[in-house]
Amino acid sequence: MKKYLILLLISLGSFVSVHAQKFALIDMEYIMRNIPAYERAGEQLNQISKKWQGEGEAPDNEDKIVKKEKDAADLKKKYFGPEGELYKKRTALLQPIQDEVYNAVKAVAQAKGFQLILDRASEGAGIIFASPAIDISNEVLAKLGYSN
Repeated sequence: MKKYLILLLISLGSFVSVHAQKFALIDMEYIMRNIPAYERAGEQLNQISKKWQGEGEAPDNEDKIVKKEKDAADLKKKYFGPEGELYKKRTALLQPIQDEVYNAVKAVAQAKGFQLILDRASEGAGIIFASPAIDISNEVLAKLGYSN
């Protein structure tokens, strides 16, 4: 992790020395929390997940427990596996919202002349300190038609 952070800092240093650039930050978690459709999609996913978990529970009937456990494991894989139904449903519900946010971020960045936008909510960003003055999360929400 330290190697990546050092490499990032060196890269950023060389970019800054070549050409003065503008940077901004967004907080993707904050933006998503302020989009009602995202919250509704999360609630839908929770309801679907609970329903499918109920279907996948093995009954206590001792005569059929082995078969039921296998069936339950198959159902869990079908619904919750890496390419399962929940993954597909999450993609179908959230991808359009994420695409819309991305397009709004891109529009704000182009309008303001930013060459780099970092998401401070992302674990991989490695931001130690960020001035609130460069956080454009509220502008992205405004571009999406949401005010906070």
